[in-house]
Amino acid sequence: MSDFIYLASQSPRRRELLGQLGVRHELLLPGDDEDAEALEAVQAGEAPEAYVQRVTRAKLEAALQRLQRRGLPPAPVLCSDTTVALDARILGKPADDADAAATLAALSGREHRVITGVAVGEGGRIEQALHVSRVWMREIQPQEIERYVRSGEPRGKAGSYAIQGRASEWIERIDGSHSGIMGLPVFETAALLRRFNVDF
Repeated sequence: MSDFIYLASQSPRRRELLGQLGVRHELLLPGDDEDAEALEAVQAGEAPEAYVQRVTRAKLEAALQRLQRRGLPPAPVLCSDTTVALDARILGKPADDADAAATLAALSGREHRVITGVAVGEGGRIEQALHVSRVWMREIQPQEIERYVRSGEPRGKAGSYAIQGRASEWIERIDGSHSGIMGLPVFETAALLRRFNVDF
């Protein structure tokens, strides 16, 4: 039984969702010697769901090595990764404001998928879960996109939007998990943590 976990993510939304579950956690973030962004590079011909599963596992394996290197007390480690897929196209974090605007224009009036992977590991054991939500976005006017991009909210967000922010008014409906779209599907996460005997 463990009364805390390590969270290998800088996302304040994931911290907030773990807090809602009552899971005590400590951050286990990459050091300057690690190229965390390189783990998120898309491989040629990779399907969005396969991409998320691979990246989530790679992040977890890097975090487990980090835990060992730093000589920290043992506890389960949790990693997560989210991407937005428009058909077979992976829409990750925008490179800049122009990229964010182009992504939002592509999503306007369309259905897309938000794919979130979760992985928990301890010792040599790793378990993963994947949640796919379908999201319908209303048509967004160019001036709305421009104003939203100017707000800075799309930066660092898969698909260039945050469902918990101003973009929520564009979402007609979802079929899936609201918390998964935020970056951590609570149902799947809780089930994984219970399998690792985490007390919450």
